[in-house]
Amino acid sequence: MRKDKRRLLHAVFSVGDLGRTIKFYAECFGMKLLRKRDVPEGKYSNAFLGFGPEESYFVTELTYNYGVTSYDIGIGPGHFAIATPDVSVQRVKILLESLVQSKVDLLSFSFLKDPAGFTFELIDKASTPEPLCQVMLRVALGMKLVKKVDRPKYKYSISMMGYAKEHGTVVLELTYNYGVTAYTKGNAYAQASFILSLQQNSL
Repeated sequence: MRKDKRRLLHAVFSVGDLGRTIKFYAECFGMKLLRKRDVPEGKYSNAFLGFGPEESYFVTELTYNYGVTSYDIGIGPGHFAIATPDVSVQRVKILLESLVQSKVDLLSFSFLKDPAGFTFELIDKASTPEPLCQVMLRVALGMKLVKKVDRPKYKYSISMMGYAKEHGTVVLELTYNYGVTAYTKGNAYAQASFILSLQQNSL
């Protein structure tokens, strides 16, 4: 039986102070600086941090663009989650070693922002093979679930997604075949396109 080797590799984002962010991730989260590179011709630097080697762990890739000290994060990125056996202990560590030095915002008991403004959630659970275990992103396709059918006899389920009722618009039909975890794409089908907003400009 072939082992499924698919996995998430990196979360890439830009920061205005690379050194400060590296220090924060190392001291507060326990991440290790795995590698760092400077690319003068491209006017940027990268740093890769994680809880283990890139070959087997999901890691963060921080990018510093020369001369850029801050970014507008927007509302699309949600948060990253880190599993830790005792959130309260981690919180005390953050309060004592990080908040005073880095002026980091503590959003709640288990949420905080790093020096660049990205949000991290500390999940109170036993350590997992991947401590950096979740990435939350916000999506806004605006579709509604218009129909859902489960057919155990034929071993499949379908969900209809659309912007109006099934018979009033084109719908996206998602099919799940029981026990099937992967499909071949082939080379003919390319993409489905969406228009998410319509702006009218007056003349």
